[in-house]
Amino acid sequence: MYDIIGDIHGHADKLEELLLKLGYSKKQKQYSHPERKVLFLGDYIDRGPKIHETLKIVKHMVEGGSAIALMGNHEYNAICFHTKRMKGGYLRKHSIKNILQHFKTLKDFNDHQSAYDEYIQWFKTLPLFFENENFRAVHACWDYDHINYLKSLLIKDRLTEHLITTSADKENKLFHSVEVTLKGKEIPLPNGKSFKDKDENERTQFRIKWWENPASSTYKSISLHPIENLIDEPIVINPHIKTNFYKEDEKPVFFGHYWLHGNPMLYRNNICCCDYSVAKEGLLVAYRYDGEKKLDGGKFVFV
Repeated sequence: MYDIIGDIHGHADKLEELLLKLGYSKKQKQYSHPERKVLFLGDYIDRGPKIHETLKIVKHMVEGGSAIALMGNHEYNAICFHTKRMKGGYLRKHSIKNILQHFKTLKDFNDHQSAYDEYIQWFKTLPLFFENENFRAVHACWDYDHINYLKSLLIKDRLTEHLITTSADKENKLFHSVEVTLKGKEIPLPNGKSFKDKDENERTQFRIKWWENPASSTYKSISLHPIENLIDEPIVINPHIKTNFYKEDEKPVFFGHYWLHGNPMLYRNNICCCDYSVAKEGLLVAYRYDGEKKLDGGKFVFV
């Protein structure tokens, strides 16, 4: 029995409120439940007001055996931001955009450099996905090809130091597998168009519902978020658009990452996103999973 919790982004107060609502109690440093375990879907850092405190809660629960924590793209980005290249510089460029993304995390650890260094090392121990006989979980996307490729390389579903360096090389297959797994699938906007995302960055590609078949979808229907003037016409399939997708008869899969809004709902009875934008005045969401093959929209718990 798992309580699967979406992106926290430094909102420790909301996390504690949700854990209490789920029936967890704090003994010494650790929240635990007599019968259940939490599965965190990643993105513990950046954006929020209490990042250090969030990491303490999550890490203590993992170390105490009351939680599993997956890697999110923000933890992966932080690792690369602090890992030097052999030829100079860092795996993740110290550009203004990237510095601003990590700014609140760095500020929260001001005068606590050694503690932050320890958390960076801890991030490296986080698995990129989870699977048992009943369900699957990943930060952004369960793509069969990419997951199978990662399984062939990772050690206990984790990146080694060598693989971290390799994964930052955009010419390497590993880069694309990590990118899709932690950041999701995107396809180009039609007719060379662009739009601005939630952080005002210009985008020429948009996030898609990777559990839908592109060959039978339109640009508008497969987009994860509403995009102004996005055409409701069939997708033009080209070498950059893979037609594999997550089937309806597969195990339930849980993920975060996508900054959804409103009250939690299922996309399908085996597709569940638990990220409802707590860092943008939204909800911190959990799904109470008890082994069911078909998910139940009434099992969301949120604050």
